[in-house]
Amino acid sequence: MKKTILFWVIAFILTIASAFYQRITGPTYSLSGKVNFDGKEIPFKLERSHSSSSNYLVELKTGDAEIKGTIFYRKFNTLEEFTSVEMTGKETLSAELPAQPPLGKLEYFIQLTKADRSIEIPGEKAVPIRFKGDVPIWVLIPHVIAMFMAMMFSTRAGLEFFNKEPKLEKLTLWTIVILFIGGFPLGFAMNYLAFGEMWGGWPFGNDATDNKTQVAFIAWLFAFYMIKKNKNPKLFALLAAIILLAAYMIPHSV
Repeated sequence: MKKTILFWVIAFILTIASAFYQRITGPTYSLSGKVNFDGKEIPFKLERSHSSSSNYLVELKTGDAEIKGTIFYRKFNTLEEFTSVEMTGKETLSAELPAQPPLGKLEYFIQLTKADRSIEIPGEKAVPIRFKGDVPIWVLIPHVIAMFMAMMFSTRAGLEFFNKEPKLEKLTLWTIVILFIGGFPLGFAMNYLAFGEMWGGWPFGNDATDNKTQVAFIAWLFAFYMIKKNKNPKLFALLAAIILLAAYMIPHSV
């Protein structure tokens, strides 16, 4: 296999692995697990992100008509008393959490009871859930594609470090252009539609997702400058690729 093809394959694999990592990590990924109660194993899946346009329906299959459930919720990170809502149904219990405005957060947990026994799900800590506005698919899909295409081109450019005669300029330009499109105009649209603000990073806020995009973009701009100056271009391209990869390792939507 030619080295060029090998480098593209490595870049693609790292991009897919990064996408998978982003999918399963972060504060908005649903919390799943199982609890044992009264001799039964009860699976649960509790969402940590939901649309502001509707209440969040919490469902739990117990398989036992005698098990009752109650949801307790309150505003996130407050000392308010928990509001309790009885769950309805038999064997499959359900109740709703009220929708909140974009960026609004609640924390909640479920209490199951049967006779004189009880158990709390998920355990000691309540689950935070953040509400957000609906983002049209015509904004969401291009944003996601652009961000991971930028990751692939960035990685591919970084791998030129291992070439005796690196060809960096075009790869670097593609990285910068795609990262700019995905992270800024499309990123602004994502933020505004989901949370009502276009930019939550420095200097206006401390949103990690916005800040990591900004840092990665600046790193690649600097790398391009050094490439044009022909000052150890391979090293600076590799460093910029590592910075962008590290940024992608920070869970999304922190």
